[in-house]
Amino acid sequence: MANHGPVVYSLKVPGARLHYEIQGAGPLLVVVGLPMGCKGFAPISRPLAEHFTVVTFDPRGVHSSPADDPNQDAVPELMADDVHRLISALDAGPAYLFASSGGGVTALALAAQHPDQVRMLVAHEPPLLELLTDRAEVRAAIDEICDMYREDRPAALQKYLALADIRLHRPTPEPPGPNSFTAPWDVWTILDRLFHFTLRPTTRYRPDIDALRSIADRIVIAGGSKAQGALFHRTAVALADQLGTEIVDFPGDHTGFLTDSEPFAQLLFEVFTKARSHNGS
Repeated sequence: MANHGPVVYSLKVPGARLHYEIQGAGPLLVVVGLPMGCKGFAPISRPLAEHFTVVTFDPRGVHSSPADDPNQDAVPELMADDVHRLISALDAGPAYLFASSGGGVTALALAAQHPDQVRMLVAHEPPLLELLTDRAEVRAAIDEICDMYREDRPAALQKYLALADIRLHRPTPEPPGPNSFTAPWDVWTILDRLFHFTLRPTTRYRPDIDALRSIADRIVIAGGSKAQGALFHRTAVALADQLGTEIVDFPGDHTGFLTDSEPFAQLLFEVFTKARSHNGS
């Protein structure tokens, strides 16, 4: 099937307008990121659109999804309500979901609140720090980094990357100045949103484990094969343990959907296909 690229839409939700894009044909697959939006998932969206109707979107406050209150915290329940309204507006039945990082927290909140909308969820390294035994220390480190970001953005970013053991696969962006050009993907705009309004509420979210256990057969917890021992791989393992499931390692590290996009998309297709065959749909 030829993939002619995404068609752009928008959806008004309480307090924001969501920019979303649709490409491909087949069962509904919604890709959820935070703070990552449509552009960051393009490398896997294109091949997946050969098999699914792929929907990507910019979360409220990011890129082309303006929020009425730009200083509003990205509380997981609020972000999940946006996805709930998007899936409802698409009116295509329950969705397959691939959700990465903070988007994994969003999707888990959605699954707990609206399990009828989730056909299958792959949650890739959701940063659920409250599930860790050393959560107090990591919480304090996150607070320090967010406070530091207000004064020295590059230093705070480097400290965060070291804490999470995330490797940038492109040069660290220079902070914008009076003579600077916009960085690719408006990188600092995403980072501002992350450190000011997203990182604290996302990492302090406590998932409803009982609700998730009731649909554990529809949830796959994923980790990066090159991220074992890193902070967010640890949180993925902790969640899998809570749900009584095994973690599935995907190619690459925390951003494997960017660096290893072809094998990453292939494994996603295989996981969803297995679920379709198991469920007879």
